[in-house]
Amino acid sequence: MATAAQSQSTYPARLTVDYAGTNRNRLTTLFRVITVIPILTVLAAIANGATSVFFLPVLLMILFRQKYPRWWFDFNVQYQRFSTRVSVYVSLLTDEYPSTDEEQGVHLEIDYPDASQLNRWMPLVKWILAIPHYVVLFVLLIIAAILIMLGWFVILLTGTFPRGFHNFIVGVNRWSLRVMAYAFLLTTDEYPPFSLDS
Repeated sequence: MATAAQSQSTYPARLTVDYAGTNRNRLTTLFRVITVIPILTVLAAIANGATSVFFLPVLLMILFRQKYPRWWFDFNVQYQRFSTRVSVYVSLLTDEYPSTDEEQGVHLEIDYPDASQLNRWMPLVKWILAIPHYVVLFVLLIIAAILIMLGWFVILLTGTFPRGFHNFIVGVNRWSLRVMAYAFLLTTDEYPPFSLDS
């Protein structure tokens, strides 16, 4: 039987973010809430129909055909990568403006599922089974928001973002990605671990 550490490192949804280190751009940090508006507008335009595009059609395809078309999976993964780059920028983990298509130090991987191996009825209940994760993530997101605000001041004063803040915020994003892959992207039947670790 695999240990929890082995399960986390091989979970079918993985995320790492390069640490930006020292010499952070204090000017873009100071005005981050303004500089992020254009890319948030693009993300919001795409996300407007996200629930109907990501979840419902995939649920129906797995339920009735036991298929997960590769092009649909690729679209979902690219959207997750883009939204994660925006999240990383908003969270002050990087000064590099989010690209719509380049990796930029945000390494997100989701394994393509063999739909014939997925339980065809699980998509109907996965979002319910993930409720404990929603509760924990709600608390973790509040803590992460506090760390981002503190980190904003630290960058302005010292030009660095604390490594511990970085690791925690990336861990929360990683946890959220695993829940998303399980409950909404429907790429795995493996229940996500309750862990910030990679």
